Amino acid sequence: MAGGVGEESVTARMRKSLHRARIGLRRSGVDYFRGDGSDWIALAGLMLTVPALACGTVLTPVWCSPAILVLPIVAGGLLLRPASLLALYAAAAAALIVESVALGPYTDGTAQVTPGTVLTVAACGLFGLLIAQFRSRVGVPWRRGGTMLFDLRERIRVQSKLPRLPQGWHREMALRPAGGQSFSGDFVVAARTSGGRTLEVVLTDVSGKGMDAGSRALLLSGAFGGLLGSLPPHDFLPAANGYLLRQDWDEGFATSIHLVLDLDSGDYELLSAGHLPALQLHAGSGRWEEKSGEGPLLGVYDGAEFDPAKGSLGPGDVLMLFTDGLVEAPDRDISEGIDRLSGEADRYVPTGFEGAAWHLIEAVAKDVNDDRALLLICRDADSGPML
Repeated sequence: MAGGVGEESVTARMRKSLHRARIGLRRSGVDYFRGDGSDWIALAGLMLTVPALACGTVLTPVWCSPAILVLPIVAGGLLLRPASLLALYAAAAAALIVESVALGPYTDGTAQVTPGTVLTVAACGLFGLLIAQFRSRVGVPWRRGGTMLFDLRERIRVQSKLPRLPQGWHREMALRPAGGQSFSGDFVVAARTSGGRTLEVVLTDVSGKGMDAGSRALLLSGAFGGLLGSLPPHDFLPAANGYLLRQDWDEGFATSIHLVLDLDSGDYELLSAGHLPALQLHAGSGRWEEKSGEGPLLGVYDGAEFDPAKGSLGPGDVLMLFTDGLVEAPDRDISEGIDRLSGEADRYVPTGFEGAAWHLIEAVAKDVNDDRALLLICRDADSGPML
């Protein structure tokens, strides 16, 4: 019995030890790929690769060229920190010396360590060191950098999602960055306020386009999302203007349009900061009307005032907000672009505007090298005031 207990305790201790080792290895792997752990595992693996490649070169130089040492060097530039990278370079240099001694002078044949081989390996090492130093300065390792950019892009998309609207209302939004990139200088923030009765939407166009404006748009979208709903509607644009001025950017202005819509009555206000007018489709006449408040660009001067334009969305009416990428072109006036956009939108009046936002961008500004955003707020034809 005692022997059985002792044997069981030894087995239990071994299982616990294996479990702790497995948990520790898993944590090290997670920390490594998150960029928080040590790079000793990668360094050890690459350091073992160097002598293995050197042996292969000495034994079969025709199939395993001396220049193959660039492979661990390139991998090290992506995986290792600068200090660890220098140790790998020292091992690669020692391997080249051993190969040159074992294979003889480079004049004896082609499968030798030639000056070109040394220059190739050295150039790859310098390139990898520059990449490693840049990552170290930025503080984002390569294995985490792509994940971080993906996360930032998804955060912008989540912030730009419009809230669900009550029955009788429909919303459409499409956003297309310049040049097919993932980041845009156009963004939308929206919220239901006043107990869900009011829809507030802010469409902003940051100066610049694509990746150049993407970082500023990310910062502003977070700030504007925090301001929206926390302030009375008429105080939003002055607060956003003050925030932009405090950033003191060289190219820090932006245009913005703020919609405040009562979802019960259909009444709305539009406050504009140098933005293009909105377009309202009146279902009764079938005509588009420009609606715009008055106000200067955001981030130009302090104490700016923004005067609202008022209107009302009746049954069947549509309100369209957009950025200048859809209507502005070097060879035409903005008014012509607006006419073209409204003309294309007329095609959807008989069938409804569901799915129309993306198709409108395709129709009027498919190949434009500028950020484009389009927002549609539609009231169903059979809806009426909620009593």
